[in-house]
Amino acid sequence: MNPLLAGRCLCGAVHYAVKDEFAYALNCHCSNCRRATGSAFKPFAGIERDKLNITEGQDNLLIVGDKNAAHDVHCNTCGSLMFSVVREGEFVHVTLGTLEDTPSIRPTAHIFVASKAAWYSITDQLPQHDEFG
Repeated sequence: MNPLLAGRCLCGAVHYAVKDEFAYALNCHCSNCRRATGSAFKPFAGIERDKLNITEGQDNLLIVGDKNAAHDVHCNTCGSLMFSVVREGEFVHVTLGTLEDTPSIRPTAHIFVASKAAWYSITDQLPQHDEFG
């Protein structure tokens, strides 16, 4: 049985637990992920939605997007992006930077590199894809 990993926002108002059973992990360079994180790309890991639980601060969540479809989940106090609900609500993309524990998975590729920030150079040897996949 895989352990639970702890995660939280910057200010500590929201905590979550997620099973260390991620199906995939990627670095996304799309403009939406860059804007949401304020960074060159968003490292994330995908997992079934029911394997992540908010353990503290449920009443302090800020939903950005359609709460009945794809949306981002932030802390309403500090604004940290903790995860995105995707794939018809079946999966979440957990932002790896909000994990306090180390997951067993590592990103395996860069996606949406056709729209990556011009000022950023990818310097690792991971595969690069213009879109998702």
